[in-house]
Amino acid sequence: MIAVYAIVLYEEVMRRLPSLAAIEAFVQVARLGSIKAAAEELSLSSPALSRRIQSLEAFVGRPLFERGHQSIRLNDDGEELMALVVQPIEMLGDAIETMTSRDHVMRLRLGVPSLFASQRLIPHFPAMRKVHPQLHIDLDTAAHALSRLGDGLDCAIALAGELDPALFGVRIYRDNIYTVGARRLVQGPHAITRPEQVAEMTVMIHRELEETFDAWREAVGLPDLEPAAIDYYDSGQLMLEAAAQGMGIAFLHQNLLADYSDERLVPMFADIEVRSPYSYWFACRPRALESQPVRLFRDWLVNLYAAD
Repeated sequence: MIAVYAIVLYEEVMRRLPSLAAIEAFVQVARLGSIKAAAEELSLSSPALSRRIQSLEAFVGRPLFERGHQSIRLNDDGEELMALVVQPIEMLGDAIETMTSRDHVMRLRLGVPSLFASQRLIPHFPAMRKVHPQLHIDLDTAAHALSRLGDGLDCAIALAGELDPALFGVRIYRDNIYTVGARRLVQGPHAITRPEQVAEMTVMIHRELEETFDAWREAVGLPDLEPAAIDYYDSGQLMLEAAAQGMGIAFLHQNLLADYSDERLVPMFADIEVRSPYSYWFACRPRALESQPVRLFRDWLVNLYAAD
């Protein structure tokens, strides 16, 4: 009997409500102040999002926004509606989250570089599982994780100089630049022992870390230093193997060497410490923070790397 009454009540209420999709579009545009930004957040085209807003305005029978040439903001009616719907939406989200997380797996889709995952993330997963036994993480090591946020990925750990300000981001780890070469390069009468001698050598850098060498030569006081050549690699392991074969000097991050042991390789200019212009960031779209798995993982990750 109670179930039948609930269904009848639901049907009566829904006849007096616009679609939840239209309300969601309204809230996102109000929060972001941009049709384009709200459309990206909801993985919609701008025209599709505009149609949802128009359907809500038609439902309530009045405009809700003041529209400029390149701007959009709530009018007085929009401000009133926003104040009225925010708390019920949050309560609805909490209710759904409570039901879905009770005795159920919470799943997170995380984009992460494979090397970071193997060296600095997966070894800590057993400890995380003790704290959050219901949190399960699907790892995606494909490229361009930041551009796929909201479209297949809930959040990402990405190596970058700075993040797009439209994203939510927390710097979690920053490394130093290390120089590595074949052992024979530092031996004999023609040993490479001074930074200026890099002008005689081939420099090897990772394709996604193109500013690494620029940062190093600035730090050593040789901003105009030009090597004999610069070779680019999209694999740290391949770059280290090329360095071991004497193909040049590898400029890379310390974490690439963490689990790599090769007697053919030696540090170059070991007394010079240079901070990398790149950092590892936790990143997601702001809307993703409404998801409990994303918040749990963010808090755990930030706490894990707080010392760095």
